[in-house]
Amino acid sequence: MSKTTTRAGTIEAVEVPVGATTLNADLRVPSAAKGLVIFAHGSGSSRFSTRNRQVAEFLGDRGFATLLLDLLTSQEEAIDVQTAEYRFDIARLGPRVSAAADWAATRADLGALRIGCFGASTGAAAALIAAAERPATIAAVVSRGGRPDLAGDALGRVEVPTLLIVGGRDEPVIEMNRDAMRQMHAHVELAIVPGATHLFEEPGTLEQVAGLAAGWFARYLGGGTSGPRGGLGG
Repeated sequence: MSKTTTRAGTIEAVEVPVGATTLNADLRVPSAAKGLVIFAHGSGSSRFSTRNRQVAEFLGDRGFATLLLDLLTSQEEAIDVQTAEYRFDIARLGPRVSAAADWAATRADLGALRIGCFGASTGAAAALIAAAERPATIAAVVSRGGRPDLAGDALGRVEVPTLLIVGGRDEPVIEMNRDAMRQMHAHVELAIVPGATHLFEEPGTLEQVAGLAAGWFARYLGGGTSGPRGGLGG
């Protein structure tokens, strides 16, 4: 796979093994990385998501390694474009985020880093399932416009600090996130970005998401404690 080394670190196209198959991903590792953030994309999206790549670049510029992961194989994606049958298959997608965390632990340049997950839309459910499956590996979760409700029973098993970011004009998803908070026992906070809709397309709103995510990961991937258990509204 291709690899580029720059003054800011390395950028590499990688393949993440998941059982008998592999997933494509883009890995960026800055010099003296503070932690690794695995991105789980939302329905119908991929590692080329413009919004997630913008957040990943923001995090990378602040010292975090980032892994932009395709949750579907190229064959599955081709089918999903026509049928949409895989994008909501959270039971399939969640373990793939876990597999990415397991893979990262085997690499010399990543193995010592604490891992966080950034999930968008349905990818947030996959990230939360992975956090529930890998409590000793995944240290924090951030959700952007997420559907944590799709994580089902895994919500009650998440132990790591979780930040739920929702647009202020995305009323149905706000309620879904508040309901998910009531089911979680981990330290969880809800951040509402005023004026933002589901995709955070309004000027300045995605920058707010990136700033919130960077603050959360700096707090929990940098060796800090998780703080008190229980939910905090926002």
